[in-house]
Amino acid sequence: MPLLRLENVGLAYQGVRRVGSRGFWAVEDVSLDLHEGETLGLIGRNGAGKSTLLRVIAGILRPDRGRVVMRRPLRIQLLALGLGFVPHLSGRDNAILSGMLLGMGRREVELRLAAIREYSELGDFFEQPLNTYSSGMVLRLGFSVAMQVQPDVLLIDEVLGVGDAEFLEKSGNDLRARMRSGMTCVLVSHNDATIRELSDRVAWIEQGRVVMQGDAESTLAAYHAV
Repeated sequence: MPLLRLENVGLAYQGVRRVGSRGFWAVEDVSLDLHEGETLGLIGRNGAGKSTLLRVIAGILRPDRGRVVMRRPLRIQLLALGLGFVPHLSGRDNAILSGMLLGMGRREVELRLAAIREYSELGDFFEQPLNTYSSGMVLRLGFSVAMQVQPDVLLIDEVLGVGDAEFLEKSGNDLRARMRSGMTCVLVSHNDATIRELSDRVAWIEQGRVVMQGDAESTLAAYHAV
């Protein structure tokens, strides 16, 4: 059995309606397997349902149809700008909260705070509220927690091209090293080179459905041929 399986998953946003329907299905009848140690790339146009699908996998959104099946309880972390942090709390408090939401004890997270702060290079801003952060600083904090907490599954939503160049190089290199060493990941990216480099398998999502799954080259070729 795969580490995680989506079985005919569907999720509708009730606030957006199409003629003759009860809601807009952002994800519709998606079935995917995620195997331990692999990186699954997700490609598709803006609005195709990729980010919604990641939120379903992370447990942030509950599907209206189908189910998410896990081989065992998993610590899943979603890296996406502005998601999962509390704006009025400090970087320190958000790091603790994020670690605890991933199943770690408070004491365990606190022992890692010095490393999180050092890796993030936030300096005194680590003690300041997140609503004083730039988007790049929020990303630094998210990456730093992910590097220390080591979730079972890391979900990456189009963040490898955001932030200052120096930190991106450091965090990107570390992330790539972990992917190659067996971390289980789902990667959303519009960058073909990133998808080719990091993905073991690629799924093409269009209008909330899986159009194709396969190796990076053939799936990207079919995607761009449309």
